[in-house]
Amino acid sequence: MKDHQLRALVQVADSGSIRAAARAMNLSQSALTKALRELEEDVGAELLQRSYKGIGFTPEGTALLIRARLVLATIEKARAEIRQMRGGAGAHVKAAITPLVTATVMPRVLAAFRKAQPEAELTFHEGLLVTALPGLIEGTLDFAVALASPQDLPYEIEFEPLTDIEAIPFVNLGHPLAEARDWAAVAGAEWVLNLSAGSQSMNLVGWLEQHGLPAPSRILHCSSPFLILELARRNELIGYGPKVLITDPQVGVGLRPLPLQPLPPTMPLGLLTQRGVPLGSAAKKLANLFRRELEARRPAATQP
Repeated sequence: MKDHQLRALVQVADSGSIRAAARAMNLSQSALTKALRELEEDVGAELLQRSYKGIGFTPEGTALLIRARLVLATIEKARAEIRQMRGGAGAHVKAAITPLVTATVMPRVLAAFRKAQPEAELTFHEGLLVTALPGLIEGTLDFAVALASPQDLPYEIEFEPLTDIEAIPFVNLGHPLAEARDWAAVAGAEWVLNLSAGSQSMNLVGWLEQHGLPAPSRILHCSSPFLILELARRNELIGYGPKVLITDPQVGVGLRPLPLQPLPPTMPLGLLTQRGVPLGSAAKKLANLFRRELEARRPAATQP
């Protein structure tokens, strides 16, 4: 299994056809096809399905594609780190960061990192599990700082809890249910929730059902935390999210906590990395800064 064979496989997936992949790699179609056939012979399985509809992947091909992306990403990170050590181009760190981190510790983390590595290139993505996990598994992300339920994560992912995050229901200042204190009072209200896997809203719904409390039945589904805030701010919708965002003097303008009781327990916020894959020096430095700042904010009762 050789580097150019794996690159050919990944390029076919990204381009959608042999012809487009060959053009992107500046190869002839016959050379690309040969590399793919050699790869199939090496692994002992058919990887691609060719039909009049185009190129598709067999189950074996799909499984290898995921690993191929990780292998190629890891090799590129190693090359970049060696170039940096030898005085070449600066490091490039790619991370997924949950919005509540950007509103709390990000300024201190970013300032400290820029002081230590001013030439490093940074790319941040929104740290929702549904987008962060594929990036971590395929190696396109170095790490993520996100909310997660450790028991629900795939084996490939390591999770290091750093602090606990309280989530609360919230509404705009003029909402007619702004003083509601029990779940029965909001049973018929419309909510705006992110019900993606591992989210605080999913945690809320499961907890309500587990405790026999009325769960939201009228739901406007939304995957963006900041869009949820805007929808609740400008409409008579009930949202649910991190208390630190709702009570933030800038982010939470026009919003107020809804005093419902009881509420679900906190969820852990932590560092997610690919199991067995070490971070590069720049990524490790950035991750350590997040670790330091978030652990400093951990409630005293949860300190070890």
